[in-house]
Amino acid sequence: MNTHTITTAELYNHVINNHCLPVDVRPVDTYNGWKRKNEKRGGHIKGAKSLPFKWANYLDWIEIVRSKGILPLHKLIVYGYDDEQSRKMAELFKKAGYPDVSVYNGFREEWAADKQNPMEKLPRYNHLVYPEWVKTIIEGGIPPEHPGGKTVICHAHYRNRDAYLSGHIPGAIDIDTLALESPETWNRRTPPELKEAFEQHGITADTTVVLYGKYMHPDNAEEYPGSAAGHIGAIRCAFIMMVAGVKDVRVLNGGFQSWKDAGYETSTEDVSKKPVKDFGATIPTQPELVVDIDEAKEMLASEDAELVCVRSWPEYIGEVSGYNYIEKKGRIPGAVFGNCGSDAYHIENYRNPDHTAREFHEVAKIWEEAGITPDKHLAFYCGTGWRGSEAFYNAWLMGWPRVSVFDGGWFEWSNDPDNPYETGAPDK
Repeated sequence: MNTHTITTAELYNHVINNHCLPVDVRPVDTYNGWKRKNEKRGGHIKGAKSLPFKWANYLDWIEIVRSKGILPLHKLIVYGYDDEQSRKMAELFKKAGYPDVSVYNGFREEWAADKQNPMEKLPRYNHLVYPEWVKTIIEGGIPPEHPGGKTVICHAHYRNRDAYLSGHIPGAIDIDTLALESPETWNRRTPPELKEAFEQHGITADTTVVLYGKYMHPDNAEEYPGSAAGHIGAIRCAFIMMVAGVKDVRVLNGGFQSWKDAGYETSTEDVSKKPVKDFGATIPTQPELVVDIDEAKEMLASEDAELVCVRSWPEYIGEVSGYNYIEKKGRIPGAVFGNCGSDAYHIENYRNPDHTAREFHEVAKIWEEAGITPDKHLAFYCGTGWRGSEAFYNAWLMGWPRVSVFDGGWFEWSNDPDNPYETGAPDK
């Protein structure tokens, strides 16, 4: 099956005139901005869709393709680091009934090397790291865009040390989300409590902290479903650390699944924590990242702000509360639906099939269609803060300037009988 190969000049004309849909088959982290092959510029060709070559082995590959809006009517131009991978992906498209597919083999040497060729990247891509970046630290090296100081790798979980002890990244310590949030309110703990927790885990304000969790198929019928939703919990911990004052917080894109997919060794060693004497900063240093209930009410009355509900549709319309410990069903009147996923322990609309963060252009489009735009102050919330933290982290990575988490969420709002609530589909 012969596949046409196009030149840089041809691709440039297609991109400038919006006459093609480039398809980037490199890993998602290079699409976001990491330079893995010494290219002059990181990121992707303007307008490109991310479709990593490793996904070609998934049984539902064509469903993934269509869900990303890559359709047979498009003129597709496939590119990556590896010419053979690009050719194989192009052949897959042709076999699937895509009539106009070409290959471009000059991305690293020509496209990225010439500043006139338009490219895009995730503004804060370097806070979403990849497995080899973490492996370099474990082996004693300094990975790209690392400040060079102390690093603590944290395997986050919710009351589930078995998730850690059954296999984790070598050298990682475990951190229970309960160390950073209170089960009475599910809000972040008090500054003195956070200070003590960080010090016990060997974390100072100047420590680079890498967080990840393990996805273990959450089941709402379990007593503690969140115990199996470790990577959402990891991003919750990342958010609280940012608020508190850890200056360099990173998240392993895709969590433990990405580490396994990379083929790296795992460990069952119970790594001892190395406490430090002082966190080294006054907590919180970024209080603007958090919205509490009084400010949430002010935002509802403001034309310059939105409360963004990243609960599931059944939760939003009041069919279910979403949690076995929340009785009241419904939503906060005036909150915008953020369309995150199917229930309280899944956030699949913001994730790729391999649990990596979804292509940021797609997330922005979901939000734009709901009227969620970066010109407003946005406070993301869910039931208790986990999904709200992941949505916040997406927006923060995109460089949106005024993003927060409404920490109390539906749990705090619904516990006050004086607070109004709504059920049913909202009026258009």
